[in-house]
Amino acid sequence: MTGTVSGLDTPLESSSRVDEIVDRLITAIAIGEYLAGSKLPAERELASSLQVGRMTVRAAIARLVEQGLLRTQRGRNGGSFVRDEGPDASSGPAVRRILSGRWEALRDTCEAVSLLQGTICRAAAENRTAEDIAVLNESLNAFRAAASGLESQRADGLLHLAVSAAAHNATLQSVLQEVEARVSIAAPSHVWGDAAGMRHMEERALRDHELLVSAITDQRSSDAERLGREHARIDLELLESALHRSA
Repeated sequence: MTGTVSGLDTPLESSSRVDEIVDRLITAIAIGEYLAGSKLPAERELASSLQVGRMTVRAAIARLVEQGLLRTQRGRNGGSFVRDEGPDASSGPAVRRILSGRWEALRDTCEAVSLLQGTICRAAAENRTAEDIAVLNESLNAFRAAASGLESQRADGLLHLAVSAAAHNATLQSVLQEVEARVSIAAPSHVWGDAAGMRHMEERALRDHELLVSAITDQRSSDAERLGREHARIDLELLESALHRSA
């Protein structure tokens, strides 16, 4: 089934393709790419990330609204949002199907992210400026003060961007962003896990962040690289947990 809508040059693809995007978005919510209250990217951006037409994304979103996972809002600040109290998306065949089908690629990509994060953290320790240190400490304090969940996830993303900026290597930053996008539709936001284990994970992330910022500040490049690599492996651990929950 295909078709077009006036003003859009992106055809509606087959119903099986819509099913696939529905599964991808359900999985993204289940593993904490998009937390309760978060706004999904615009249709054009999602279509580009998922390599489908905008009408396919629109059809998938409409289905998730019907299922109670998303809500839509019109107006200046409108868009599609994850419902604060929707059905549990953390288990079920869709999540199992997507994660198990992509598992080898996800594992390899997470390892690549870990290696790249380590390299960027080493470069940050070697190249950071006094201004970088101030931004890193400000970002760390913001993460420390953030509420659990969406606010904490956003603060984490800003801290990671500050670390990348301190490396002063645009090529490394670009490569990391491209590789992270293979794991998470929401990149540079990271996988954030399920509600039950979220607070423990955030406390662990805070300890990692404190050690990492200290290593970068003190120009302990080997320590910064090791800490960056170890911290990045949290993503794979959370994906493994989601896979087990979906069994």
